[in-house]
Amino acid sequence: MKKIVLLGYMGSGKTTVGKIMSEKTGIPFFDLDEIIEKNMQKTISELFLELGEIRFRKLEHETLNHFLATQIDFILSLGGGTPCYANNHLQLQKEGITSVYLKASLPELIKRLSAEKAHRPLLASKEGDEFQEFIAKHLFERSYFYNQAKHVVSVDAKTPDEIVQEINTLLT
Repeated sequence: MKKIVLLGYMGSGKTTVGKIMSEKTGIPFFDLDEIIEKNMQKTISELFLELGEIRFRKLEHETLNHFLATQIDFILSLGGGTPCYANNHLQLQKEGITSVYLKASLPELIKRLSAEKAHRPLLASKEGDEFQEFIAKHLFERSYFYNQAKHVVSVDAKTPDEIVQEINTLLT
């Protein structure tokens, strides 16, 4: 029984790494945001607008708890904010759950997210210093929760395959 939870800031590679891990291990991969979107038949952006952040975070919390309680073998990628609300970070420390923080440095995140800004609603309207300050502030606020993971893997200057190999080494 493997319950692997990947967390980290947007752009840290959670989905990419999770999919590759799934291919290499045969453990099914799930993305919490995709589960929520499928259940609610709306995008995360639409849900945020419709529900507001507090009600969205409650829905996210309930979905996470239900998933963890009902699934046996999985690799689960969390949304960037998931560990930071409703004591979700406590789930990362539970017996039987292997949580891994994919830690990217601020310069690495700025580089990665600059390339995909258009696909990130929180970042799309931010330019220059405002863009960098937003990421820095967010990362600072969230780092306590991210560091509650059982393992921390630095992703800077590593390929997704190298990151997967490092995580698999931690799991053996």
